[in-house]
Amino acid sequence: MTKNVAVAPNTRPEMYKMMCDAVERSGATLTGVEDAEGLIWADPARPELFPEIAEKAASLQWIQLPYAGIEPFANNLDPKWRWTCGKGVYAPAVAETVLALALSLSKNLHGYARATEWSGPVGRYLHGSNVTILGGGGITVELLPLLAPFDCVTTVIRKKDENLPGATFTYTPEKLEEVLGTTDLLILALALTEETKGIIDKKSLSLMPPHSHIINVARGGHIVTDDLIEALKEGKIAGAALDVTDPEPLPPDNPLWSDPRCLITPHIGNTPEMGLKLLDPFIEENVRRFINDEELLAPVDVELGY
Repeated sequence: MTKNVAVAPNTRPEMYKMMCDAVERSGATLTGVEDAEGLIWADPARPELFPEIAEKAASLQWIQLPYAGIEPFANNLDPKWRWTCGKGVYAPAVAETVLALALSLSKNLHGYARATEWSGPVGRYLHGSNVTILGGGGITVELLPLLAPFDCVTTVIRKKDENLPGATFTYTPEKLEEVLGTTDLLILALALTEETKGIIDKKSLSLMPPHSHIINVARGGHIVTDDLIEALKEGKIAGAALDVTDPEPLPPDNPLWSDPRCLITPHIGNTPEMGLKLLDPFIEENVRRFINDEELLAPVDVELGY
């Protein structure tokens, strides 16, 4: 027995074709939206098209979103449907990006890249550092083994009150302020919700040591941008590496661009080249599970919003 699964919208041809191929390999019947029991959303940048498309699918049961971050679809999270996302799919690629940024910050590579003359040695040892990671999801799970050879003391701050394998310590958010005081490197890898928006602000930054660094590969809204600008300018922290910003894209006149202590990458933790390769087998497997009434990968908690 099979089920009808549609792919929509057809606004990004490469992603659309990949998803259609994955649906067909899974054993499902690739169909139009009107007959769909499952819907694979094929353009994360076009959430405004969702209501009109979903309205056509009277038999719709399940919706698969392509990315881990589902904020653009928050207003559409109707509990009458089962929702899954790309949570964990891109974690290996993003974890690699974190390691690259961590080494760049610790060795001041971003600073030397801007230099126009020979300068003195600047840098810190990543080995043995106190690394605090906000979020206990797929990125953190992939990142911990990458940090293991550096013998870092890793503290994971997560909502669940249970130890995360590979972490030295695991705490709930109530311990964050206490932990920040001894943090050498702070990594943001958590979901953006009303609760976590602006979690790193002027107060948080003031608690961190002057030699500390921040890496954000989650969402720009986790950091109050003006507070970060001020903290860098006043030397409250030593530097920041941002793969995400608020606003995003970051305007050309934003002071962070010209701050030598700030390294900015244009949300390349997961590029299309990496993403499609990782998403392809995931879509195939989740559709296979759907048609066989098995537990789906990466479920979305509609109440929590991630």
